[in-house]
Amino acid sequence: MWTAQDKTYMARALDLARKGYGRTWPNPMVGAVVVQKGVKVVGAGRHYRPGGPHAEIHALKQAGHRAHGAALYVNLEPCAHQGRTPPCVQAIVQAGIKRVVAAMKDPNPEVSGRGFRRLRRAGIKVEVGLLAGEAGRLNEVFIKRITTGCPFVVCKAALSLDGKIACASGASRWISGGDARKHAHHLRALADAIIVGGRTAIKDNPELSIRLAPSVAHRRPTRIILEGRVKIPADLKMFTTAETQRVVIASGARRPLVRKPGDQAEIWHLPGRHGRVDLEELLRRLGQAGANFVLVEGGSEVHAAFLGLDIPGRRILADRIEFILAPKLIGGRQAAGVIGGRGAEHPDRAVLLKDVSWRPLGRDMLVTATPYKEY
Repeated sequence: MWTAQDKTYMARALDLARKGYGRTWPNPMVGAVVVQKGVKVVGAGRHYRPGGPHAEIHALKQAGHRAHGAALYVNLEPCAHQGRTPPCVQAIVQAGIKRVVAAMKDPNPEVSGRGFRRLRRAGIKVEVGLLAGEAGRLNEVFIKRITTGCPFVVCKAALSLDGKIACASGASRWISGGDARKHAHHLRALADAIIVGGRTAIKDNPELSIRLAPSVAHRRPTRIILEGRVKIPADLKMFTTAETQRVVIASGARRPLVRKPGDQAEIWHLPGRHGRVDLEELLRRLGQAGANFVLVEGGSEVHAAFLGLDIPGRRILADRIEFILAPKLIGGRQAAGVIGGRGAEHPDRAVLLKDVSWRPLGRDMLVTATPYKEY
């Protein structure tokens, strides 16, 4: 159905879209390419920021009169509704585009397919599905939020090659090297919220800053402490910067245990099973507040909870894991592993992973994977 040239032009649209990673949310990342007579690119563009012109508008503007009779390659269905910008299908029709090749439908159930229908009614040939898998992975954060109302969840951890996140003494700094820590700070900068468990907040006393990502130092993700059955002290470092970077204590107790330092932290009452925080309700609340991407930084019991390995019947809530493997062996029966909880009862019930990839981060190795959410 599609030629090698079609795939080349769609790949270029995807490359353009990818440049907006983390900058277009809550909008999707979109790239567009205008091709005349099947061989000459006369316009290209991408979506830069929410509220700004969409990728198709940039590409059509660059193409000008050369868009008449040309083909448009775009990684997502052109919009057909009035938002903060006019509908793209109107501009496509007016430009005289004769063929639209899209990687996928808009996943928003309220608008999905409307753009394609309007284009076809205008006599434009529409083809859908070219490089659809790659397009879906690129916009996985947008797709999760728009279809479920909940943010995309990534569990991040740095661990030794034997799976330890701390020594038996409790010491954990630094397992990974400098390049890996910079990557972790860039992940934080992409996040709308960062989640840590109460024990981790007390033991490590982190600021959860993004100081190693100076290019995005303006970002201020909400820091969330899970207060289950552990009292959160009032002198944590996070509280000292709460005026400039929001802190939320999600409490699983009917009456929070924290001694709140003035008005420096918000308390969310989210009681769940066994005195734990109701994580599903936490994600729903974050989604309602506009969060697109949530980073879970542990510790091991929190990772177990988001991966469905803490108590029987728990759903898998993580959408991706990013584990940084350091070339070290820590050992120790009492040394904490990366995932706690009860764990799987049998290898057949282990959390299966797909789309596994890895790349070096200095001396360390970043392993990324997607958990299967159904057995």
